[in-house]
Amino acid sequence: MIANERLVNYIRSLEPDRSALLDKVRKEALAAEVPIIRDETAALLKCFVTMLRPKRILEIGTAVGYSALTMASVMDEDSEIITIENYEPRVTEATKNISGSIYRDRIHLINDDAGKVIKSFAESGRQFDFIFMDAAKGQYINWLPDILSMMPRGAVLFSDNILQEGSIINSRYQVERRDRTIHTRMREYLFELKHNECLETAILTDGDGISVSVKR
Repeated sequence: MIANERLVNYIRSLEPDRSALLDKVRKEALAAEVPIIRDETAALLKCFVTMLRPKRILEIGTAVGYSALTMASVMDEDSEIITIENYEPRVTEATKNISGSIYRDRIHLINDDAGKVIKSFAESGRQFDFIFMDAAKGQYINWLPDILSMMPRGAVLFSDNILQEGSIINSRYQVERRDRTIHTRMREYLFELKHNECLETAILTDGDGISVSVKR
């Protein structure tokens, strides 16, 4: 059940003030209508990074760097984030935001196609303790085999925006034609997360839906 607006605002009022940089990045992104993680998603990300203390984080979908900076704000000093983005205007903005932060030496931005980078990492045997998926939703299911190969036992896959504003529960024929491919692939992705014997997965309704999967 989605919380009503008054309850959401009350929960937000409990949050401590963000750093000046995070607040600036968030406000500029919202003003420019750049999609960034919602406040409740940011809170969950920070909880997981604080709890798991991952040393190697992979983020797929940098946007303007807000989520990477959010995770960096609570990760250990010897941890690093590799984040991937290939939309040039956002790469430029993310580079500016990251380079202007105290975490610039621990966040490494790759400007390239996510599928290409993921494939390269998987083939070279790269391993990550925590993977945050927040990119092209229709590609999640295609990337999953390589993602799983990069996750050692106990690693976590955190996927955002999986409920597609609630339309995920509808028949594909109730979804606009232009959205049907993404709708079908996201349903396939969620089915695989819940039925893959290598994963233990919980699906949460926070924000626009989050899945949290742990590699067995």
